[in-house]
Amino acid sequence: MRVVILAAGVGSRLGSPYPKPLTELADGRSIMQRALDNLATRFDPSAVSVVVGFKKDMIMEAFPQVSFVYNALFGETNTSKSLLKGLRLTGRDPVLWLNGDVVFESAVLDLLADHLDRGQSFVAVNTEQVGDEEVKYDLDDAGFISALSKEVSPALGEAVGINFVSADDKPYLIARLEDCDDHDYFERGIELVIDKDGRRFAPVDISSAMCIEVDFAEDLHRANQRLGG
Repeated sequence: MRVVILAAGVGSRLGSPYPKPLTELADGRSIMQRALDNLATRFDPSAVSVVVGFKKDMIMEAFPQVSFVYNALFGETNTSKSLLKGLRLTGRDPVLWLNGDVVFESAVLDLLADHLDRGQSFVAVNTEQVGDEEVKYDLDDAGFISALSKEVSPALGEAVGINFVSADDKPYLIARLEDCDDHDYFERGIELVIDKDGRRFAPVDISSAMCIEVDFAEDLHRANQRLGG
C-alpha cells in the first residue's frame, strides 16, 4: 500500500506566504510533520509520496525522508490533477491519500484500519453540520457514497480529506481523473467512477476522532484549540 499527500496548492485562503502544510500548530509541529508522524505509526516513510507545487523546495527540504511528485501546473490545475500524478506514479498498489492541510490524530487511522485491511475503497467522513465551503456527501440506498461535492444538498456531513482507492478500483479512478477538467477537485473523479463505472466507495465515519481540514484561519484556531493551544 502507498500513501499520497496532496500539497501542491497555494493555500491562498489561509493568507500564508509559505505552503499551508508547513503551518505551525500549537504542539510545535507543522501540519505535515504531524501527519507524517501519525502515518509513521502504520506506514514506512518510503511508502509516502508528496505531490508538491507552490514553493516546493521548502517542503522538500523539510521532509527528506519521503519521495516527491512535482505538479508543474499547480497554479493552473486543482487536486484532481495532483492526485492523478500521484496515482500514476504508484504503480498497481492501492493508495491512501490525504490533503496536505488535514490536522488529525492517530486514532483516525485506527478507525480506517478495517477498510484498509479489506481493500474497500472509501471516503472518510464526519457527521457534523457543514458550511458552503466544505465538501459534503450523500449515500445511496445501499449505504455507499452517491454524491461528493461542495454542492451536495441536503448533506449528511463532511468529507474530511482522507480517502482510499483499492487496487481494483484504481485504474478506473485514474481514467476518470483524466476526464476531469483542470479546475476540478478530485472528488469529481470519485463521483464519475461511481456514476459511470459502478465502483463503490464506502463512507467511514471518523467523527469520534479529531480531524480538521484547515482552509481558513478559523479552522486553524479550532485545530489548535483541540491540541490544547
